Amino acid sequence: MFLNSNPQLNQNGELHHLLSTEGLPAEILRQILDTAQSFVGVTQREVKKVPLLRGKAIFNLFFEPSTRTRTTFEIAAKRLSADVINLAVNVSSQAKGESVLDTVANLAAMQADMFIVRHSQSGAPYLIARHVGEDIHVINAGDGRHAHPTQGLLDMFTIHHYKHDFTRLRVAIVGDVLHSRVARSQIHALTTLGVPELRVIGPKTLLPSNVENLGVHVYHDMAKGLKDVDVVMMLRLQNERMQGSFLPSPQEFFKFYGLTADKLALAKPDAIVLHPGPMNRGVEIDSDVADGGQSVILPQVTFGIAIRMAVMSILAGNR
Repeated sequence: MFLNSNPQLNQNGELHHLLSTEGLPAEILRQILDTAQSFVGVTQREVKKVPLLRGKAIFNLFFEPSTRTRTTFEIAAKRLSADVINLAVNVSSQAKGESVLDTVANLAAMQADMFIVRHSQSGAPYLIARHVGEDIHVINAGDGRHAHPTQGLLDMFTIHHYKHDFTRLRVAIVGDVLHSRVARSQIHALTTLGVPELRVIGPKTLLPSNVENLGVHVYHDMAKGLKDVDVVMMLRLQNERMQGSFLPSPQEFFKFYGLTADKLALAKPDAIVLHPGPMNRGVEIDSDVADGGQSVILPQVTFGIAIRMAVMSILAGNR
């Protein structure tokens, strides 16, 4: 029997929950990317449905709002022919004083097959995964500052689509790494997939202490950090998670760390630009870059549906 301490894997070492990219073996990450490739074709067909999750009940449990993420999960589940139930729990059960686990237990009693969980508290999806039955799967759609694994995976898919070989890339992650769950998911996935040089660029106030321990090179100067990179991954300023003074002003941030055409010119000529969205134009990224030929921001959104279809179909097939 396969023994493991990873709460995301079943006894056979297969994916049972998706809670983080951290700790997932490279072969599982590649399985998700390969499966997503097959679903890209589905999203381009006239009839954008396959029957893989017909009869399955997927609950979108969003304890904090996120229209973009919730919508892409809903579209992905419906394209797999699942029944989708959207719950904005922050304005229903939680407002009435019901605990997270009570909410989940009641929904599980309604024959739920899968929970998509977004929560402002780090670790909430792990808590839920520990308390559901063995026949229920949990996907983390973002928890506090901790992780956003499907966003990290769709970024990996986008990079692979345009650059093919992770082991030949120099990648820069720019901006508010401190508050970004996306950045953590990106760093773990990029490292596992063999990226030889990973850089983080930002002011000291927006980088975690000891971030070097994650195997990244730290830069506080945009020009030096972007020199000869293949991929530029911009991050949104997480203003809603900031308490206290992390920045003098958005204008000051844009001056030193906003991505402009001049700064992008320091990267390789064929470098691609990603952003998880929503973008703050004129703060993290200039419109000329966001809408320019090196931007792959809109393809990221399209690929996000295929990635979420892949994760749900893999989970549904593993017991």
